[in-house]
Amino acid sequence: MIVQEDMVNSLLKPFQRFGVNLGLKRIETLLAGLGNPQNQVPIIHVAGTNGKGSVCAYLASILTEAGYRVGRYTSPHLVDWTERISLNGQAISSSNLAEILEDVQLAIAPNLESPTQFEVITAAAWLYFARSQVDLAVIEVGLGGRLDATNVKDNCLVSVITSLSKEHWQRLGPTVADIAREKAGVIKPNCPVVVGQIPNVAKEVVISKAQELNAPLTLIEPAQEISLAAPNNPRWAKYQDIKYPLPLLGEIQLSNSAIAIATIKILQQQGWIIPELAIQTGMNKTRWLGRLQWTTWKNQPLLIDGAHNPAAAIALRQYLDTIKRPVTWIIGMLSTKDHEDILAALLKPQDELHLVPVPDHSSAEPKELAILATQVCPSLLNCQTHQNVITALDEVIESVKHSDPEKLIVLCGSLYLIGYLFQQTNISHSNLMN
Repeated sequence: MIVQEDMVNSLLKPFQRFGVNLGLKRIETLLAGLGNPQNQVPIIHVAGTNGKGSVCAYLASILTEAGYRVGRYTSPHLVDWTERISLNGQAISSSNLAEILEDVQLAIAPNLESPTQFEVITAAAWLYFARSQVDLAVIEVGLGGRLDATNVKDNCLVSVITSLSKEHWQRLGPTVADIAREKAGVIKPNCPVVVGQIPNVAKEVVISKAQELNAPLTLIEPAQEISLAAPNNPRWAKYQDIKYPLPLLGEIQLSNSAIAIATIKILQQQGWIIPELAIQTGMNKTRWLGRLQWTTWKNQPLLIDGAHNPAAAIALRQYLDTIKRPVTWIIGMLSTKDHEDILAALLKPQDELHLVPVPDHSSAEPKELAILATQVCPSLLNCQTHQNVITALDEVIESVKHSDPEKLIVLCGSLYLIGYLFQQTNISHSNLMN
């Protein structure tokens, strides 16, 4: 298995140097060389700043329960590349991915501009889904929408925009309206579009685009949490006439789940057979690692979450505020993120903060983050830096055990940091509480 994973890495690594380079010409040329496999795959196309992964997870789980052959493509991965491409909830094998990547490489024209790494793995996903003869695939946008490598079809079953905030503005444009125009690029002529809660200025852009393309538009309000006695799963929600379990944590999942249910309702109208029991069972089975996930570290409860942008940080803080216990943070962030806004959303007086680097990526300097954090929240109980997330966790666990066992320990700030933790340890991937 390790040899096969190494082969996947070796096949993808040469394309890393081409970085992020939005545009459709390279991916369209590459897919044409592969026989345009994307044209064999009906899709639900999911864009948005936050919530894309959760919505994709809900949709794929429900449709699998309904008996369909369902592909899912998401990014980034936490541990290895195979996580990005799955069929009925099972990640592609390393050997299968390596074989498909070799086929993709053979289709790359040597005399033309090279595709990027994301374009290569995206082409591999299309090829895998076509060869697997999926009934449909749930496809997550990588960055933006209009010029993203996943945006290579003229039609889709449903387009989805989950949320929208000011992230990746360096590539997508300086204003929320600019970013909205890029994300609205996933809307297709005459194809329905589902939109979650987005700022009014973004909503105007999206509505205008949908009207221009005659795309039926559904604007979503969050589902309502309800009390419903059910063994081992006390949290339920209701969207319109559908009641369902809600296994993923946080208030934001009332919006994300409503987006998924609204999308399923559109598929039902299109003739897809999706019974209510499949909706409920699929929702109940949904898992999405690294996002508001409880696990353990040396028998101590630990909450992990990406929280890599301000909107995600706000959602994490809202969840923690419902628990009403003091927080000890372990945070690492990439250098490119909005550090001040993220820290402002997370930190409260009397919190403790431990800052760590994100290994193998362009990490923010922990000492610089410490200076910023004390400016953002001067009443922190403690603020320290560490050279490694593993040693930081060990020190924090020991400190909490001796000082205040009731303290919540939260690791966040980067999905890459969480992926590194999973890679380096035997940390449990199971939820401890809902």
